[in-house]
Amino acid sequence: MNWLSVVAQQWAAQSNWELLAVVLALGYVWLAARQSIWCWPCALVSTAIYSWLFWEHTLPLQTLLNLYYLVMAVYGWWHWRAMADTEPCQVQKRSGWYHLSAVLLLLPLSLAIGWSLKSYFNSEHLYVDALVTVFSLFTTYLVTQKVLENWLYWLVINSFAAWLYWQTGLYLTALLFVGYLGFALYGYIKWRSSYLQDPHAVG
Repeated sequence: MNWLSVVAQQWAAQSNWELLAVVLALGYVWLAARQSIWCWPCALVSTAIYSWLFWEHTLPLQTLLNLYYLVMAVYGWWHWRAMADTEPCQVQKRSGWYHLSAVLLLLPLSLAIGWSLKSYFNSEHLYVDALVTVFSLFTTYLVTQKVLENWLYWLVINSFAAWLYWQTGLYLTALLFVGYLGFALYGYIKWRSSYLQDPHAVG
């Protein structure tokens, strides 16, 4: 059976709730790229659905990750509203040292988590799974702060995630994350343009 047949079967097997979660997840990325505050309600509902779906499928770690996304959706809505009331737009940048420090901290943390989970899970992809999870947590926070470079992180994270899902046979999800690469590039271009035009931009 080729991978196209597997993708077709996975698509047919999806529940309406899963389809809604995917559509809202795409809506979140597209609206975030356009700096629309309505990206956060999309994220809220999408992650709530995914939290329930992952729990139903006995994936506790993915459930916890999506519960984190749920909290960040509420925080993101609040923070973006507060920014709009004080400093419109306000796309920010962080220094190269900031990002280097983040990578030097998060990379060994990811490896340590992957190593610690080897005793509990029999998977050859634990390190990549941990890396994607840890950097996703950090990068989601950057989105709430409107840090321009978040989109560059997502380009790398989504590349690893697409590879991970492909290797584990989740072809439909892998294709979704390949699509996210285009959204990340679009988001970076839009936010960079906004940053360059904003006299109040910091960083």
